[in-house]
Amino acid sequence: MSRAGRHLLGWVCWLLCVWGLWGCATTPAPRGEVRAAPATPAELGQSDVNRMATLGMRANLDSLVSLADKLYRRNPREWRKGGAASREEALERLRVAVDQRQLWPSLLGRRDVAALALALSPEFTGDRVAAFIAASADMLIAAHGGKTEFFLIDSLDAQSLYNAARNIEIAVWMLGQRRDAAGQPLLLADEIGPQGRNLSFEREFGKVVGRLDLLAVVTAEKYRRAVVSYVQNLLGGSLLQFLPVKAVAQ
Repeated sequence: MSRAGRHLLGWVCWLLCVWGLWGCATTPAPRGEVRAAPATPAELGQSDVNRMATLGMRANLDSLVSLADKLYRRNPREWRKGGAASREEALERLRVAVDQRQLWPSLLGRRDVAALALALSPEFTGDRVAAFIAASADMLIAAHGGKTEFFLIDSLDAQSLYNAARNIEIAVWMLGQRRDAAGQPLLLADEIGPQGRNLSFEREFGKVVGRLDLLAVVTAEKYRRAVVSYVQNLLGGSLLQFLPVKAVAQ
């Protein structure tokens, strides 16, 4: 091949490489995308913290229902205890109960941490998945003042949110450590063994804990930040004003 031909071939290869790299850089990875919730008139009555708490609550309740689905798949005997015809039917019943904060029948009228303690007791014989998830959801809502949507007139208690995060961690530990009368785990969840690793339960529970901890910190700082913002605005009004540079007409 002539020198000119080799030179042309080199340029062609260089262009192909650049084209390939450009294609890789501009083609998004198939990992989905973040989407904002559609705007509603109710948001006019929400501060940034209110909106964060509302979105966090919705995400945490969705996480709990997702965990119920995972637990039912690993523990199919549980959804059969409730008399449902299928796992899907049992999951839908639970979803409605969580969304409407209904008392779960097998929890015997208990709510909040009392319900959670019963659901994780070795002696409990009902649908443990439903009881555990329903009790966890009720505990989270109680920690948020009994609400799932938050507006300017609402207030959150940072310590209650922090305690709720710790309660989830304790519940997950109990789930992995406690045994029933036959010496078996209360529920099969995470698994590490010859067949592979399944840590999806730990990751989902971790999301719930992370959201609660973040909201607790933001709530604890809300009033301090309000004072800081007030001082900043006060200083900005008197000290941080730009001075005129155009000559004033005589």
